[in-house]
Parts: sequence; structure tokens; C-alpha cells
Amino acid sequence: MPTVICTDYGERTTENMFDYSSLFRLGYGLYVITTSLDGKDNAMICNAAIQVTDSPARMVVCIGKQNYTHDLIMQSKKLNVNCISVSAPFDLFRQFGFKSGKNEDKLKNVSFIRSANGLPILLKYVNAFISLKVDSYVDLDTHSMFICTVTDGQILTNEETMTYTYYHQNVKPKPQKKTGWVCKICGHIHEAESLPDDFTCPVCGHSKEYFERVEI
Repeated sequence: MPTVICTDYGERTTENMFDYSSLFRLGYGLYVITTSLDGKDNAMICNAAIQVTDSPARMVVCIGKQNYTHDLIMQSKKLNVNCISVSAPFDLFRQFGFKSGKNEDKLKNVSFIRSANGLPILLKYVNAFISLKVDSYVDLDTHSMFICTVTDGQILTNEETMTYTYYHQNVKPKPQKKTGWVCKICGHIHEAESLPDDFTCPVCGHSKEYFERVEI
């Protein structure tokens, strides 16, 4: 017999299809991962870095194989986790998340110092750093999971760490709403601030009176 689960969204059974959006309820921090190889620094945004053991202190960090940072870590076997604070603006994510280090220096014009392992620590919008040495990795098809020993770390400010949820609710720009008009007869939506008096629906031919104003 399938198990019946009652939720705010109604009843479902264990035979129902997996709801992928349930994964969105997991909590994630946001981090700038920095690394370096042969004098070439690079950095990227990451939301998959967690502590997994306490003694010795170990973390795992998952990086997509398409990222240039992945290749540098794979060879250098070291990285820094810069914990992003809630004061970070969207420009920080644009700088480290929407560009490729293959094509440009992502740390150009960015203030940073180097930790004992020689890697960058950002001086703005970061509340702590953790230095890691890669011990091994697990191939996860599209990603590599780096299993690391913590070699250094320090709290830099008392600000809270930004979460993935906070980023989407407070930092990521919201799409601007536009005004439209929906036909109550056929459902056609016409994007415009206003409708001329002689306007007719291009789909069903009904006049302006059959349209309702909507935000799209």
C-alpha cells in the first residue's frame, strides 16, 4: 500500500511523481571560491560548500566541470571559500558569477589579500574565509565533489552569511512588470500602456470593452 502524506498542498502518495521543487527548500550559503595556478588567479560563485566532519575539520565543495575554476582546483589542489555577507550587492555576483575566467581576469580591480596558501581573500562583502587542501574528489558526472581538509580560516566581520534564498528575495534584480491587456473572450494578451478606442482583438475580433488590464 502506498503511504499517504497530507500537506498544505493536499494529499499525495509515495507513488506520485517526485516534485523537483522540494529541493529548493534546502538551505544554502553563497560563497566566492578562489584558487590559483601558475600565477593565474580565478574566482567563482558557489552554493555547494559544507562542513562534513569536525575532527579533523573537513569540507566538501562541488564545482561544475564547465567552470574554469574546476580545472585550476583539479591541478592546484587548493582553494579558499570566501563567505559572502548579506551586504553584498548584485555587482559582486555579476563579477564572479556571470563571467568566465578563461576570457578575462575576474579579480582585476577587486581588493584582496592572500592567505597563507597564497590564494585571494576578498576584502569587501566577505565575513570569513576558509582555506582548503583537496585530499580527493568524487566524479559526479557534470560536477566534481572535492573532499578537503581545512588548513586555515578566520572571521572577518560580524555580518550574517548570505543564503541562496536571501539572494533571490533581496539582491537579485526582479524582472520589471509590464502593462498588458487580456481579452476576456479568447485570452489573447496585448502588451501596451493603453488601448486605442478602435482597438479590436487580433485573434477573436472583439472590441476594447472586452479587455482587462493586467501586469505581465
